[in-house]
Amino acid sequence: MKKKMLVIVNPISGVGRQKKIERLLRDNLNHDLYDHTVRYTEHIHHGTELAREGVMQGFDIITAVGGDGSVNDVIAGIHGSDATLGIIPCGSGNGLARCMKIPLTPALAIRVLNQANQGLIDTIVLNEKYYIASIAGVGFDAYIARLMKSAKLRGFSAYLNLILREYPTYESKDYTLVIDGQEIRRKAWFTTFANSNQFGYNAAIAPLAKLDDGLIDISIVDKIPIGHVPITGPLVYANHFELSQHVEMFKAHEVHVAGNVDRWVNIDGEGENVGDELHFVNHQKSLKIMKRDMKKSLLTANPAEHLQLVKDQLEMTHDQLHPKK
Repeated sequence: MKKKMLVIVNPISGVGRQKKIERLLRDNLNHDLYDHTVRYTEHIHHGTELAREGVMQGFDIITAVGGDGSVNDVIAGIHGSDATLGIIPCGSGNGLARCMKIPLTPALAIRVLNQANQGLIDTIVLNEKYYIASIAGVGFDAYIARLMKSAKLRGFSAYLNLILREYPTYESKDYTLVIDGQEIRRKAWFTTFANSNQFGYNAAIAPLAKLDDGLIDISIVDKIPIGHVPITGPLVYANHFELSQHVEMFKAHEVHVAGNVDRWVNIDGEGENVGDELHFVNHQKSLKIMKRDMKKSLLTANPAEHLQLVKDQLEMTHDQLHPKK
């Protein structure tokens, strides 16, 4: 019996790759496995509303097409239901997809859905209201996420430009954290609370994090002197940030945070005004998700198919280098 799949597309997410989604679904989705319906978001957090409607309408799989913020919206709509999350990454950072080894080429991500390989991952619940599948943070990363919310351009270059512009003036803040009942006080440039290992862009801020271990990985980061960036940056991209002298890491089931004077939190790449008191709780294996079976190839032996994938990849790269306003 075919499963019903709702595909929720954020038409302004990332850098524009999602605009080809209907053709890619037609050409790559296994239509013997799935009957699919495509719907487009029209305003902020509309994806959550569409996902909730999809649950009520009996869709088995609800697939997010967009970046981590789009995925987060869908998770908020299906959390606690029997629906399964699918991901076709079309954002700029794509942290959860990268962590799960889901290809950033949309056609191949669709073929991951064809593998019908369902698994369970943790979610982190913030203040009993916000759901986090990848990573949350306070301090500088939340400040940048807040600025990105109103930025005219998306993509890595826009993100990097904001970091370089704001880096010199953003000062560390005082925080009190209660980590599984143990109180610590720290002055931090930013602090992250991770389920997956990275922000996105392969920047592994929590290299020891696992998606299903029932734990929140906490990284408390000092402001990194300019002279140390050439050393610290490669550690982040080599998945060894824990070796940096500028980070202190913990693991916990539950974390309380006081002193978030900025009030903003980076939630899966999107800035949200949450408040100065924060309560993070890990909900182990609480989300059904379509996972990649790494033992199976996503490619066939058809040369024409390979050429089409190369064409799609070149178009994606062009869009990344020349993001639309």
